[in-house]
This record gives sequence, structure tokens and C-alpha cells, in this order.
Amino acid sequence: MTQIGRSNRRHNVLVPAPEGGRVSLAWAALSDTGYRRAANEDSLLARSPLFVVADGMGGHTAGDFASAAVVTRLAEKVSEHFVGREAINQALHAAVDDIARGVGTTDLGTGTTVTGIALTLVDGVAHWLVLNIGDSRVYQLIDGVLDQLTIDHSIVQELIDSGAITPAEAEVHPHSNVITRAVGFNEEPIPDYWLIPIVEGARLLVCSDGLTKELTEHGIRHFLTDGTSALAAAKLLMEAALGNGGRDNVTVIVVDVLGAPDGERVDAEARGDSRRH
Repeated sequence: MTQIGRSNRRHNVLVPAPEGGRVSLAWAALSDTGYRRAANEDSLLARSPLFVVADGMGGHTAGDFASAAVVTRLAEKVSEHFVGREAINQALHAAVDDIARGVGTTDLGTGTTVTGIALTLVDGVAHWLVLNIGDSRVYQLIDGVLDQLTIDHSIVQELIDSGAITPAEAEVHPHSNVITRAVGFNEEPIPDYWLIPIVEGARLLVCSDGLTKELTEHGIRHFLTDGTSALAAAKLLMEAALGNGGRDNVTVIVVDVLGAPDGERVDAEARGDSRRH
């Protein structure tokens, strides 16, 4: 398990003109092997402007190596206050090359999921850039409403989208762990991206599927709401996931938006129209 960055109670990012102002953030990052895995193959990056979780696949050495390669390459991009798609794509391509050359590769291949959020500028305006490959997830909680911001790249998600199974059936489907897109396996990394506004008072969660295997969305919303700080919320989520069985590695990053450039909040109705590819 590789962790880059630590919890931070307050971090201010100045937004350049013409928007100006600042983004103020607090965050916490935790990871645990769980009770049924021999090693922790998750890795994380929690250092502004990037908050990323990678869930490695391929066995102890291989999974560790793959997830570490991704967060290490992405960490090279945190020297700036904001980061864009091109820089992230370059980092993911470099990680694929690292994985292919790595000592952890296996005959079946080696790969990792990657999901997270990045501070980015679009036409001079600060946004969150949400990225995803695989079945780790990003959620956002605003005014008690929880939204899943990413879409899983998995067999069961494709079955849900086609109407073949329900979300409840997906939870117990025999192929629930099979993903359809990853970083590695000598393939082109193809992230999905979304732009969302930076909303004062929002709480964002980046997590591996070790959390979502153990908690429903209702449970995630409950613990995100109960946490009085990013660290308190992260601890509550981790304790609940382990208490429910801890069948996989569990990694969580909770990010609180303490202040946004315009100082305004966005209501639920407006938020529903704000997400853009």
C-alpha cells in the first residue's frame, strides 16, 4: 500500500484572475487491509490538487505495484495548484508503462482502478474534475443529498444499464467483481471525466470498492453526515466497513469544501444540471 499525502485541516488555493478568490479545503485519508486479505493492494494520493484512490489487481506484489505506479505518477502533477485532463492522461500513460516493466507483473496481467477528483480551471473558473477507470467511486454530499458522481466500469453496471438486472440483484451477482476497464494490462487508459462546480459546504468521498461492498448508499450518507469533520467522517466510514466484515481492502478520502471562490452554495435542483462531460 502506498499513501502519498496526509490529512489536512485547512488548505487554501488562490484562484487566478479573472475569477479570483480562493478555494478552501480540508481532507482526511485512511486505508486498511481489512480482515480477509493478506495485503493491502490499495494506494492513495491526498495532496491538493489531486485526491485519488487506486485499487490494485493481480495479487499481492502485482496489485501493490500497479496501484502505487498510478498514484506515484499522478503525484508528479501536484506541483501546480490546478491540474487538467492532459496532465492526468500523461500520468496514466506513464503508469501503464511502469506497470508493464514492473517486478509485480503476472502471467494474467496486472492493473488497477483509479478514481478521484482534481482541482482544475476551465476558462479561468475553478471546478472539480472527476475522473474514473474501474469500480472505485466518487460521491458528493450537499445538504444531506448524496450523489454518486462516477459510473462503474463493470459487468454488473452494464447489466443494470441494459435492464437485465436490478441494482439489488447486482449486489449478489457472481460477477460483481469483474471490471471492464482498468489501468494496466498493456492497454490504453481511458478515463471518464466530469466537470462539477466547487460548492461551499460540500463533502466529497473518494473510495475503493472495499467500502461500497460493506455499506449501502444510505449508510454512506449517514456516516458522511454524522462526521463533524473530514477526519471524523473518514473514521466512521472505516469503522463501519470493517464492522460489517471488512472483506476487502478499504480506502477512503473525505474532502470538505470550506470555502468556494464565489462563496455561494448550490441547491439540489441547480446541482442536478451542473454536471458536464
